[in-house]
Amino acid sequence: MSEEIIANLGPLAPLAGTWESDKGVDTSRVHSKETITKFREKIVFEPLGPVNNGPQALYGLRYSTTCWRLGEADAFHEELGYWLWDKDREQVMRCFMVPRGVLINAGGTVKANSKDFHLEAELGSQTYGVLSNRYLDDSYKTKRYTLDVSINDDGSFTYSENTQLWIPVNQEIFHHTDENTLTKV
Repeated sequence: MSEEIIANLGPLAPLAGTWESDKGVDTSRVHSKETITKFREKIVFEPLGPVNNGPQALYGLRYSTTCWRLGEADAFHEELGYWLWDKDREQVMRCFMVPRGVLINAGGTVKANSKDFHLEAELGSQTYGVLSNRYLDDSYKTKRYTLDVSINDDGSFTYSENTQLWIPVNQEIFHHTDENTLTKV
């Protein structure tokens, strides 16, 4: 890893590397029933940058996440994307897609030395927003996404995410949540 890139990652710097855990909890809806799934997870964060947009210089982490139900060999969830740091605007962004046809660009204001941060994306936002394929837009519309991250003193990191889905059949918002604490390997 380039020391220059790591030095410019701000609050994302501690995340560079490979992380694993078997303590994940996913609360989702399967066949109209709330289901809790315990899972193991691997996240790989690879430093990159600078990415220049005119005068804006972003540094970040290219990442991939894979999750497996405990005791199963086949993954049930994957995502690819970027975590980005805009030092001048004190913005952390997480831009990612899942192979169900959902794209999320979440962001929030974060100080450079912060160990805790909160990111959000909202359907219809021109900046930090959500896009879905037509089927999901009609049946499980993602209205809002939030993510809380804590970089812990013991060298682990914890996340809690909430994907708020509008389900027209039930005329309700369902909170699809995921949480985990991972350690660097």
